[in-house]
Amino acid sequence: MADAPRRLTALTMAAAALTAVLAVSGTPSEQAAAPSDFGSAPTGQRAVTAPAPRGTESPPGTAAAAPPERVRVRDAGLDARVRPVGVTERGDMAVPDDPSVAGWYRFGPAPGSPEGSAVLVGHVDGETGALGEFAALYDVRRGDRVEVRRAKAAPVVYRVVSRTTVPKDELPPSAFRRTGDPVLTLITCAPPFEPERGGYLANLVVTAEPVRE
Repeated sequence: MADAPRRLTALTMAAAALTAVLAVSGTPSEQAAAPSDFGSAPTGQRAVTAPAPRGTESPPGTAAAAPPERVRVRDAGLDARVRPVGVTERGDMAVPDDPSVAGWYRFGPAPGSPEGSAVLVGHVDGETGALGEFAALYDVRRGDRVEVRRAKAAPVVYRVVSRTTVPKDELPPSAFRRTGDPVLTLITCAPPFEPERGGYLANLVVTAEPVRE
């Protein structure tokens, strides 16, 4: 029997004070802290300063793939609608304003693609301080089941293999790779939070591998 959805830990105490994600300012609680990580961080030959690579070219096969519509991590209590997103004028990956909605990076692989990293990103909270759906990433554990429901296609299932916290300017390009073994990469923000430096200074990155059934 599956465990009941786990309650948020580090972010629960800070819920009323945390504000936005990915470079939105505010005053988080001093109790907010990065979660205890597990597994290995994504690897890459160089660090990147943007959450997503520049450019708008879709990798081969992306347009034909079934777009994701919902992502669920039952054990962590995550259940979010998904919509496609692109890049901002600065070339950064866009994020839906609604903290209950996740964004799929449509210029990369889609969940269920045979290769590359399919990226979903979401807010940890909203401007009111209410927690966003991706705050639940702070409670995922190794082996948690991630289900992605797709338009006009069967759901695809992944298992969590790692959760790592990295400085924003050290998010590796492999998080957005278009080749290699298929993975699902979920990203949200993590402390420290410094308004004078633009907000959150780290990213929480969860990596999941396809379940071979």
